[in-house]
Amino acid sequence: MDLRRLVLLHSNDMHGDFFAKETHDKMVGGMSRLSGYIHKVRDEEADPVLYVISGDMLQGSIIDQEYRGISTILIMNMLEPDGVTLGNHETDYGFSHLMFLERCANFPIVNANLYIKPTGANLFKPYYILEVDGIRILFIGIVTEEVIAKSKSEPLIGTFISVEDAAEEVEYICNSYKDVDIDLTVLLTHIGFEQDKQLAALLPAEIGVDLIIGGHSHTMLDQPERLNDILIAQVGTGTEFIGRFDLIINMDTNSVHDYSWEAVPIDDSHCPTDPVMDELLSRYQEEVDGKYNTVICRLPHEMEHGSRFRETELGNLFSDILRYQLGVDLVFVASGSIRKSRLSRLVTRSDLMELYPFDEAMVSFSVTGQRLEEMLNHLMRTLYREGSREFYQWNAELRVQVDDEGRLEAISFKGEPLDPEADYRLAMQDYHYGIIADTFGITHEELADQGRVRVVSTSAQDNVIEYFRTKKISRVRRDGRIGLSLPLEER
Repeated sequence: MDLRRLVLLHSNDMHGDFFAKETHDKMVGGMSRLSGYIHKVRDEEADPVLYVISGDMLQGSIIDQEYRGISTILIMNMLEPDGVTLGNHETDYGFSHLMFLERCANFPIVNANLYIKPTGANLFKPYYILEVDGIRILFIGIVTEEVIAKSKSEPLIGTFISVEDAAEEVEYICNSYKDVDIDLTVLLTHIGFEQDKQLAALLPAEIGVDLIIGGHSHTMLDQPERLNDILIAQVGTGTEFIGRFDLIINMDTNSVHDYSWEAVPIDDSHCPTDPVMDELLSRYQEEVDGKYNTVICRLPHEMEHGSRFRETELGNLFSDILRYQLGVDLVFVASGSIRKSRLSRLVTRSDLMELYPFDEAMVSFSVTGQRLEEMLNHLMRTLYREGSREFYQWNAELRVQVDDEGRLEAISFKGEPLDPEADYRLAMQDYHYGIIADTFGITHEELADQGRVRVVSTSAQDNVIEYFRTKKISRVRRDGRIGLSLPLEER
């Protein structure tokens, strides 16, 4: 029996988590120690060591915003990954800019489900075969459906849209290489842990997929899930952990004979720093500090965003600010667009840009009270019954009470019941307007029929910063505008 050993390290959803943080008596995370650990393993191991990333390298850092992702790609180059797939945030600066970022990358980016409509040609390499010490590894990349919503604004870009379609494409690619002696097949996905499991269940055992290295749902595992004889792994978010597979590969059967896996903590107890990475990061930091480290205001108290699945102080503050700035009745702010768990009392411009990094337009539209209630029912139903991750914060005028099955028990606006015949003017971020059919159950065509769909701000980030700069920030508390009988974390 021909058995070979291979070490596979993996990250996902790093979101510009460049710098270490002090936690109790340790320094944890940061690109310097992550790089130090990866290079340490490469130096110490006699067997091959590979490193892969399953999407969302971009966003979350002022450095990333300042250089529109170029800095992040150059930092990733220092980690020398062997394969990377796209996440939804890789498209935040637009598809044309994404193609520019690919040219900056010294590593292969694989994606099988984005293509150019007129020609049918893939936008990126759908797969990549790497041979190390006689072991042939096939990498295939799949990205979340959220990118599909964004691609609707790019009429020349198409994609398949379901897990079933993804399974068919993976099977097609694997079958195309049946005559090549592939020893290990790895899917790099950015579709979320639950959809990873759905995908694994749909894949025929004969095509030989061995691993799914996932991302997007920020799932932290104690051990990989094994489904349909496919190992599925993911390591939360940021750089505080890195996944490590120690694989024994059976070269005769082209399968995983044995394995061990752990989520390795990145901290100063065993991860050396990388001085070259430190120097690169310090240059970027000096540049942005000089430009954005001006103090904007002092808050009356520290404000929290402790969970994306409930009303938060920062969610209340941002939605109230945007309603005031835009002059609409109601603003929906995506919980996931508030990227940090708290904002300290001394606020700088860079704090706000990192907290709310999505410099995108706000789109407004009108719906009747009856349609608004239907939209909120759809939102809560998908959250409670379908496991959706898209939760929204909204301004104080709207009050909603939801039962433990996701049904609306009560809804009011400015203290009065919704008028089913009245028109209400709403606004939301451009990206979330793009996916409104999935999240709120209303199509763009229906909204267009109501009239006056328009961009009311080209930069929600500018609106927030201007308010902080010119207005007094009052105390903000969770005031019961989003009442959930059953916490969504317990659904």
